Amino acid sequence: MPGSVTYARCPCAGLHVTNAGYANCRLRGAWPQRRGHAQEPARNDPERYSVPPSLSVVIPCYRSRATLPELHARLIAALEPLGGPLEIVLVEDCGGDDTWEVIQDLARRDPQVRGIKLARNYGQHNALLCGIRAARHEVIVTIDDDLQNPPEEIPKLLARLAEGHDVVYGSPAKETHGFFRDMASRVTKLALQGAMGVESASKVSAFRAFRARLREAFADYRSPSVNLDVLLTWGSTRFASVAVRQDDRTVGDSGYTLRKLINHAINMMTGFSVLPLQIASVLGITFGVFGLLILAYVLVRYLISGSAVPGFTFLASIITIFSGVQLFALGVFGEYLARMHFRSMERPPYTTQHDTRLPREGDIHA
Repeated sequence: MPGSVTYARCPCAGLHVTNAGYANCRLRGAWPQRRGHAQEPARNDPERYSVPPSLSVVIPCYRSRATLPELHARLIAALEPLGGPLEIVLVEDCGGDDTWEVIQDLARRDPQVRGIKLARNYGQHNALLCGIRAARHEVIVTIDDDLQNPPEEIPKLLARLAEGHDVVYGSPAKETHGFFRDMASRVTKLALQGAMGVESASKVSAFRAFRARLREAFADYRSPSVNLDVLLTWGSTRFASVAVRQDDRTVGDSGYTLRKLINHAINMMTGFSVLPLQIASVLGITFGVFGLLILAYVLVRYLISGSAVPGFTFLASIITIFSGVQLFALGVFGEYLARMHFRSMERPPYTTQHDTRLPREGDIHA
């Protein structure tokens, strides 16, 4: 109709502006809707939403019985005002406490909640992959279960996503972990940057929003080693980040120890990148040139002075250095061979034991 406008409710809950003043909305252009204040003319972007995006929130749960009720309440309070369809997928990763009972209770009281219990502990990214494949809506948000990522910050990710990006990370302005955990996280992000091949890898966090269609790129992926951030790069390179608040942990301790973070970085590099092989090749070439220089030195000294280089210690040191490089290279090759072996066994990344949306018959589904 000539002269008509489309209407949107601003994701900034409680903000009221006039039609002419819509530009002052801090989440301007996030998505048009049926009521509220006038939406600016749509840009020629097929990814811009004509209605609020249907949203799936996926949460891997590990020993989180104390935080889930509050997390659920805050998610509902933060996301229901946006007006779009919503579901919350809680994946219990066999933490050994009463988390599954809490999830079942939430699912009984709220039809928007779906609980999935894994057959054993597979790890955070495997649990995320399970929940992502079960999600039904067009935009997926992943968030930790420890309340360090405030659910109230999710609209920031959605607004950035609506600008045309495919993946948006919530990057905390300040890390709130301990010194060693922060250092290990930085090393892991450096490894991740090599595996992902995108500049935004340094902003990667477990708090992310992305378009569900990216799942098509890794729909057939079957391997016990999973890294969601690398898998997302298989479907898009349109990554972005937005600064978000990060709260202190008030309940329990992190499930990530220094050892687990190191293992995670190794699995990520050898499972999704050839960088370790390239490092081994560079080391081989470097020490090969070093060996030739030593040989040239010995020959020149012998020809000039007629004497060989004395000392068992010198020779033993050279042999030790070269042996160490060879063993390092063999270790790298062994890691890759192990990954190939595990993939040839076709071990699934997870199996599910129970699902609150399915009849509870005790069946296990891959």
